[in-house]
Amino acid sequence: MSEANRSCEFPYLHGFSPTEQARLVKQARLAESTIFRNIDYTGVTRLLEVGCGVGAQTEILLRRFPDLHVTGVDLSQVQLDAAARNLGAMPWLAGRYTLQQADATDLPYEARSFDGAFLCWVLEHVPTPARVLAEVRRVLRPGSPVYVTEVMNSSFLLDPYSPNTWRYWMAFNDFQYDSGGDPFIGAKLGNLLLAGGFHDVSTEIKTFHFDNREPGRRKSMVAFWEELLLSAADQLIQAGKVTPDTVEGMRREMHQVQNDPNAVFFYAFVQARAVVY
Repeated sequence: MSEANRSCEFPYLHGFSPTEQARLVKQARLAESTIFRNIDYTGVTRLLEVGCGVGAQTEILLRRFPDLHVTGVDLSQVQLDAAARNLGAMPWLAGRYTLQQADATDLPYEARSFDGAFLCWVLEHVPTPARVLAEVRRVLRPGSPVYVTEVMNSSFLLDPYSPNTWRYWMAFNDFQYDSGGDPFIGAKLGNLLLAGGFHDVSTEIKTFHFDNREPGRRKSMVAFWEELLLSAADQLIQAGKVTPDTVEGMRREMHQVQNDPNAVFFYAFVQARAVVY
């Protein structure tokens, strides 16, 4: 689940196709109410967004917090070009954001340049998350709040049981882990932030849990999750992690779950908040 800042050597699981870029916008909107519940940037005026990707979260930040100017950084110029197009189509945001190609482990900013930071689905994709957080801390002023939202992929549950989907999901996580990422980093955010010198560290478990109480949202989430999984299919097949038959079986199961009257979808992730002193 990513709009991530990544090194040139690091294989980004989802790719940079127009289809994937559109998925990131859909993902941001689908998860907005869950991610942004309890995020408060009151008093923040210069926000650093690390791994801004196609600008999907940037738009939400600017819409929800009208006093913000957001500086979005990403290593991928392809993603930044998409962000410029997406945000440029919203003239009411003009003058409120800056997009810059940058390595999150070596940010091109002076110390104390910003008074807030936002990272979402980023650290799961970088080989050295501690270095990223150290750089974020360096460029923030004392008292600046930081919100970090990250995956905890071991939490995923789909009912009825779907064996091809489960095999695919394990291969998806293995590929990310073997490539230097961490699909379970959400549970480690507290330790990472404390070790990085942040203070007042707190974490909140956030969930997508859909059953018969919200059948429409359940169906939408399962359909979206299929898109997310398929975004990595070509890489997983090429790496020998899954077979085309497994991919086809996963697609078949996801369609069956979408239409099952008693299906359950569950996924939990972690959001951390910390302050720079």
